[in-house]
Amino acid sequence: MHFVIMGCGRVGASLARALDRRGHEVAVVDQDELAFRRLGPQFGGRRVTGVGFDRDTLVAAGIERADALAAVSSGDNSNILTARVARETFGVETVVARIYDPARAEIYQRLGIPTVATVKWTSDQMLRRLLPEGALPAFTESSGKVVIAEVPVSPDWIGRRLTDLETASGARVAFVTRLGEGFVPHADTVHQEGDLVHLAIERARLREVEAILAAPPVAHH
Repeated sequence: MHFVIMGCGRVGASLARALDRRGHEVAVVDQDELAFRRLGPQFGGRRVTGVGFDRDTLVAAGIERADALAAVSSGDNSNILTARVARETFGVETVVARIYDPARAEIYQRLGIPTVATVKWTSDQMLRRLLPEGALPAFTESSGKVVIAEVPVSPDWIGRRLTDLETASGARVAFVTRLGEGFVPHADTVHQEGDLVHLAIERARLREVEAILAAPPVAHH
């Protein structure tokens, strides 16, 4: 996949390196050439000097064939402008903008642009919004056989107990993130809209479980 990252601060550089390590094609845009030093010598992507919301700059970064764009500069206005140009001018479906002012987030959400507020910021959050839906291991035990991964869950599971989810998938719910706060669920905890479900599972079964939970619950008669 081809990703465009606007902003090469600590977060942008971390995000770019993470995508590059996963074998994706990455172009990083920043006004300051010196900022690219944060990418390090191992980074194999492109470095594009320019203003992120400038169309020519975005074209130079390969926006016309981009699968996703992340706007993570230090300015809210620049980030949202870049995200809107990518979405509205170049038709990039997956865009996400970093926002310093949480009060603006609701406005941007109405424009159809997912935002990540600085207070809750981690590059992992951005990765989960950029990459195609799929499990992203957040923890791997020493042998590599068991992982804790955030697995996307079909909206059809909303209102069902998490124990039903465990029974269907054969995995254990390690914890849930709800409204930005993590907690360990009880036996009667119900899956709600917006919940991020983190499962403890054998790595070899990750794709199988992902497929099970991406589908509606199986009705039993």
